[in-house]
Amino acid sequence: MLDINYIRDNRQKVEDAIKNKGYTIDLDEILQLDDARKELSQKTDILRQERNQISSQMKNGQPDQALISRGKEIKQELSSLEEKLSSVESDFLAKLKTVPNVPCDDVPVGLSEDENEVAEVCGEPTKFNFEPKNHYEIGQARGWIDKERASKVTGARFAYIKGEMVSLQMAIVNFVMNSLSDEGVIKEICEANHLEHISTKPFTTVLPPLMLRTEMYDAMDRLEPRDDRYKIEGEELWLQGSAEHVLGSMHAGEIFAEKDLPVRYLGYATSFRQEAGTYGKDMEGIIRMHQFDKLEMESFSTKETSREEHELFVAIQRWLIEQLRLPYRVIRKCTFDIGKPDARGIDMEVWLPGQGKYRETHTADYMTDYQSRRLNTRVRRDETGEVELVHTNDATAFALGRIMIAVIENYQNEDMTVRVPEVLRKYLNGKEIL
Repeated sequence: MLDINYIRDNRQKVEDAIKNKGYTIDLDEILQLDDARKELSQKTDILRQERNQISSQMKNGQPDQALISRGKEIKQELSSLEEKLSSVESDFLAKLKTVPNVPCDDVPVGLSEDENEVAEVCGEPTKFNFEPKNHYEIGQARGWIDKERASKVTGARFAYIKGEMVSLQMAIVNFVMNSLSDEGVIKEICEANHLEHISTKPFTTVLPPLMLRTEMYDAMDRLEPRDDRYKIEGEELWLQGSAEHVLGSMHAGEIFAEKDLPVRYLGYATSFRQEAGTYGKDMEGIIRMHQFDKLEMESFSTKETSREEHELFVAIQRWLIEQLRLPYRVIRKCTFDIGKPDARGIDMEVWLPGQGKYRETHTADYMTDYQSRRLNTRVRRDETGEVELVHTNDATAFALGRIMIAVIENYQNEDMTVRVPEVLRKYLNGKEIL
């Protein structure tokens, strides 16, 4: 969430952010609640101080009746004030949490995803001398995708993935993990994208928990919309909707040493979403599944390096797609589409010949200190010893289902076999055709 003092000092900028992200929020009400909170807190502190003074005096001999009476009055007054303060603080925090992060200056202003901007088109759409099929036609014919039996067992939007498609997924996972845990690769990407001042520190690979507590999910500001999440009945536990939900919250309440930053994680997790509101969309194939596997990047950095960290994440996404030699385009997301906690968002869309269009495969989110304020994740500066909030970034490395769709459709042969991208062959014992 935003700092209330930042809101006071940058009122117009915050008002613009609220408007451009499509929210309706009364900042006057929030500021008035903050004033009331401060006033009640001050009165409470004064009474507590007087209570402590009386308590100290009453320890010395026979207590004066006037002190006893005043002590009783203070107890009643404090009880009333503390109740009011608790109510006001709760209301203030609830309303403060609704204020979205302020977009960076280069984020396009728009009130629908149709106003996102195509920043760059990379590569030509794959051409064939036959009519290309979509991934589901190929997957069914090859026995790789079985939604019919999955529907029998679990219901719609689930699938059994089998045979060589499983091998393909594991090859992609190994390729990404080996690459991003190699400092030489990170250095190569930094140099190619003129990120000279950023650390070339590699990623630590993580297999995170698949659930998180309500408190942590809410602090990440990723719990809403709740009707798109899966809650464990009778527990304050939720199935995570993406690995960054459990990676970004893992250092809640902690203080990093500046010398240890950036901390970069690459998490591999099975994720869960209800896909609420998408009834009837993408029912053919494995585009919008309730369960899917993802490789997700997360980092914690200082405020001075966080924007370059975001640029690095975008550069890594491009590098990964280009290693698979897939045509794609880069999308600058507008204010409406970047999300409430985001200051900036970039998407990658890969060309899918079986559908004849680009589809989103990656997103990169830059949150500044919006998440870390509620998580209370901080850094102690080396020179001054001062403690301040870290900045966070998260981004898709590969959503395994979608990137396998892209490989299958772009590398298909007329006989429904699929060529293996060269960079993956060593992870498949040299196999060139699936």
